[in-house]
Amino acid sequence: MDFEIINGSVEALETECIVVALDAEGTLCPSAAAIDQASGGYLTDLVGSGDISGKAGEQLLLFKVPGIKARRVLLVGLGTAKERKDHHYRKLVKGITATLKKSGISGVIFAFDGCASYRDDVYRATRQLVEWVSADFYQYDETKSKKASPVKLENIQILLSEDDTELGEGALLDGVAIANGVSSARELGNLPGNICTPVYLAERAEALGEEFTDLDIKILDEDAMAELGMNCLLSVGKGSAQPSRLIVIEYNGGESDEKPHVLVGKGITFDTGGISLKPGAGMDEMKYDMCGAASVFGAMEAVAEMQLPLNVVGIIAAAENMPGSQATKPGDVVTTMSGQTVEILNTDAEGRLVLCDALTYAGRYEPESVIDIATLTGACIIALGHHATGILANDEDLAGALLDAGVYSADRGWPLPLWDEFQEQLDSNFADIANIGGRPAGTITAACFLSRFTKEYRWAHLDIAGVAWNSNGKEKGATGRCVPLLSQYLLDLSEQVEGDEHSHTHEG
Repeated sequence: MDFEIINGSVEALETECIVVALDAEGTLCPSAAAIDQASGGYLTDLVGSGDISGKAGEQLLLFKVPGIKARRVLLVGLGTAKERKDHHYRKLVKGITATLKKSGISGVIFAFDGCASYRDDVYRATRQLVEWVSADFYQYDETKSKKASPVKLENIQILLSEDDTELGEGALLDGVAIANGVSSARELGNLPGNICTPVYLAERAEALGEEFTDLDIKILDEDAMAELGMNCLLSVGKGSAQPSRLIVIEYNGGESDEKPHVLVGKGITFDTGGISLKPGAGMDEMKYDMCGAASVFGAMEAVAEMQLPLNVVGIIAAAENMPGSQATKPGDVVTTMSGQTVEILNTDAEGRLVLCDALTYAGRYEPESVIDIATLTGACIIALGHHATGILANDEDLAGALLDAGVYSADRGWPLPLWDEFQEQLDSNFADIANIGGRPAGTITAACFLSRFTKEYRWAHLDIAGVAWNSNGKEKGATGRCVPLLSQYLLDLSEQVEGDEHSHTHEG
């Protein structure tokens, strides 16, 4: 699909379909009003006769509206002013894309006139439209014998005023880059564990390095990790025939002396739980246990495509957790790269075991900030459901920046405390630290574990267990979260570097 910003008089635009809107009081937005005037009150008559009222999500597809060049008009309801929040805007776009899929058209113009979103922010509303339309047309067919039919919708145009064109074009470029990153993350997440192994992830990283010359790729095999003392990470993959990998993706868009921002992803390509075996029901979804790694892939791709003026490093700790004869056992004690020892009381709390060594490795970069992303705890789903990423950090400013980025990108997170009192739950009689702290505050104690390895830098932990994939029906599959949040966080940092060039990200 190609996206384009256009200008012009609505009635004179030639297209297979133009999308215009009205609110819950039946008031036509400017583009709809222009069509109404050109057609001699055609839309006003429809509202008056009760064919459409403007209720949120309402749609009316019109053919051969007089006085205009467009072949079809899709009139949509925006609801009340309170119903213009991101949640409603997202549902609006989803409803429109469903109609466009059924119609089989190849080109459409969106003419919302800034009315669809509660924020007066052309950049944001335009970028969201690009991201969400792209997401709705994503199709997975990699492991199907019959490939998906090509998407018929090829050209999506967004009508803006001439004054807003430059802002809109910036939003379009950023939106496409983020959408591509989300699609890549979803594709990796959706692949089955027999294809998407740690070695496969390493190969995909190398392919990404070939696609973007600004990316440098380093792959550490098990021997290299053993030399560094990454015994904790290696302990997770010991029961698997698939070798573990540490994957490093370096993007150097900033000055050579600028400290990098590091993203660390949990890449458990399949998680049986190991010797602490999971129940069989729903275990197929444990192929999604590498969605933290997938989001790092997606964010690094978006950063490279947007050519941000930053230094960013992506580190992926990739392993498969299996109950083989060499598998780590409950009660085993391992020594981490940091020198701290860990008593592994539950082999199904393996994400923190691969992350702790990766976080120690991240310290080699003397980073400006480090964010790890992981499908870490079921407890996070109990706390926040499937709506928000859990955010825990040792730095309030970093946590606040991530919260702001989540709100702006409509990929929201919510903070949880990281108090010293919780650390006591990780006490061990036989090692420096236990890898679990019991059922109470499971998300927090998991972050407490990671915090033991992040004392030298500003760090935040994103628990995406509740948002990384959908479990039900036709919606089942990876979501690509939190690529938008991470991309926005890095865009905000770019704004600080470049001054006003990206200042549009916080308008409205």
